[in-house]
Amino acid sequence: MASRGRRLGALLSAPFTDAGEEIVRVLQFLDGIPAPYGHESAAAVYLASWCTARWPWIEWTVERYGANGANLFAGDPSGVLLYSHLDTSLSGDPAEDRAITGRSGAPAVLKVTPSQVEGFGLGVARAPAAAALVAFVSAASRGASARLLLAGSGTHRSTLHGSGGTARATGLDAYLAEEPRPPAAIVAKCGPPTLLWEEPGALYLRVRVQGRHGAVLARESATPHGGVIAHAGPVIEAIERWRTAYLASAAAPGTQVGPAAGIGSLTAGRPDKPDLLPALLEAGVYVVTVPGAAPHAIAAALRQEVAQACADGPLSACTVEVELDEVHPAAVTPPDAPIVRAARAAWRDEFGADPPPITGWTGSTDGVVLRAHGIDTVRLGPTSAPSPDDPRRDVLDRGALEACTRLYTRLLTRR
Repeated sequence: MASRGRRLGALLSAPFTDAGEEIVRVLQFLDGIPAPYGHESAAAVYLASWCTARWPWIEWTVERYGANGANLFAGDPSGVLLYSHLDTSLSGDPAEDRAITGRSGAPAVLKVTPSQVEGFGLGVARAPAAAALVAFVSAASRGASARLLLAGSGTHRSTLHGSGGTARATGLDAYLAEEPRPPAAIVAKCGPPTLLWEEPGALYLRVRVQGRHGAVLARESATPHGGVIAHAGPVIEAIERWRTAYLASAAAPGTQVGPAAGIGSLTAGRPDKPDLLPALLEAGVYVVTVPGAAPHAIAAALRQEVAQACADGPLSACTVEVELDEVHPAAVTPPDAPIVRAARAAWRDEFGADPPPITGWTGSTDGVVLRAHGIDTVRLGPTSAPSPDDPRRDVLDRGALEACTRLYTRLLTRR
């Protein structure tokens, strides 16, 4: 009996014969479980149960935080951390997402071909998360001391919505508050076809232009006449002028990262009460920052541009405010850090050449959180593209996913 038990244990811990098929199995499972930002607990519990059934020799732990957030982790907490997240950028609920996507129907189910996978939420971040999970299991089967974390609330959200905003609580912050700090981390996220050890920062700005409300039937009752919506053009044009100046002034030569900015939301009034002219026009702006950025100076420059645009026209009696919500500043891991050197070596082993150089990268992830805790971090993952039929769905090359799994496995099993 003992001999049979040892043979069974060896079978369960054997490396995969086909990592690509394992990745597909994980994606097929994730495709049926919604995991919107801050509501990942159901997905974490179901995934933990599924993983326990498939790999019972690994202990899978669900860590809950906040009202409905949750992380899933496994492995040695003192080992290198392989990180991705459970939540998707869009919620997957057509009613909730329609303001962004313009679509009322549900996205189609996962599609798998011999060369590609296509589905909802693959780019952010189910595809790299699946590759990371499979790599971790493969590394653990070889006795590697490593930790996998699939966190909740990994996508950026602003706290400026609503009245006064709410505190930001991410799954990674919850994890780092309770678990030992890892010696290094690997962020498994879609991105450029190279290795990143620098990462831009991110902040949100909210532009508020406020007058006095009135009624459509009495146009002159509002300040300005006709309400702030009727005069939104100069505000938008001012934000776009500020954006152009910001991009020109914030270039970061000699680094991997670059700046970006844009208006992502514009709100005023109530859709169910359009007979009233609202007093308040709000524009939400997302800003990607480079090392050395001064967030308050960025916000002040935007306010000045909008205030000048409003000063001499119908909006002259309105107040202009710009509120600031910094997610995290830009952060850099030294290029000679051990995890960077190891990632370069793994890349050369996989592709036969050094990682291609890159400049102007504008994607910010939770790598900035890890670096803020003093954890040397690298980011690498597959490249995704929006589906030509439905941009809510992402298309990824299966070969690239498998290559990422091999890269992650190499980094987790290095000695």
